[in-house]
Amino acid sequence: MRFIKNTSRIEEQDDLSLVAAYQKSGDLEVLGELYNKYMHLVYGVCFNYFKDEEPSKDAVMQIFEELVSKLRIHQVQNFKSWLHVLTRNHCLMALRKSSRNPTVTMEDNFVENSDFVHLDIDDTKETQLTIMEKCMETLSEEQRRSVDLFYLQEKCYKEVADITGYDMLKVKSYIQNGKRNLKICIEKNSGQ
Repeated sequence: MRFIKNTSRIEEQDDLSLVAAYQKSGDLEVLGELYNKYMHLVYGVCFNYFKDEEPSKDAVMQIFEELVSKLRIHQVQNFKSWLHVLTRNHCLMALRKSSRNPTVTMEDNFVENSDFVHLDIDDTKETQLTIMEKCMETLSEEQRRSVDLFYLQEKCYKEVADITGYDMLKVKSYIQNGKRNLKICIEKNSGQ
């Protein structure tokens, strides 16, 4: 059991006031102050996907550039969670794009590149990801949010309940039913 002061509500309020200030003024210093609080987490998520320091650093900067416009138009209730989803989506899109456009250097001397040998595997993964994303959209809002937080953002039941405001028993139910519905949808759309 951890005995750490729960400052998440205070941080959320502070984040929301910074989001509101940025949306009202468009002041990049305000956005920078907000983003700076979570930049290390954004880098961690990027590094988890790219497994390389340089693309991860580039992605951190690209995500900030995305925030400049996206944060002005989206209603954000929990900036940290919203930023995590934005970061994950950015990384997935970058990985998809790079798998569609493999590069061959001159050092390869036109020898068969392993990237080309495994394109069918990458296509399969991409197809599975696309199906999963579409199936996530078929879930109810409560199930989608709970499943996303629990499985994709690796939050525990209590954290999901705290973030969403849902009752703990409801969270467990949303996750269980969402997982079942997701599995059924994926199997139906995968032809299994």
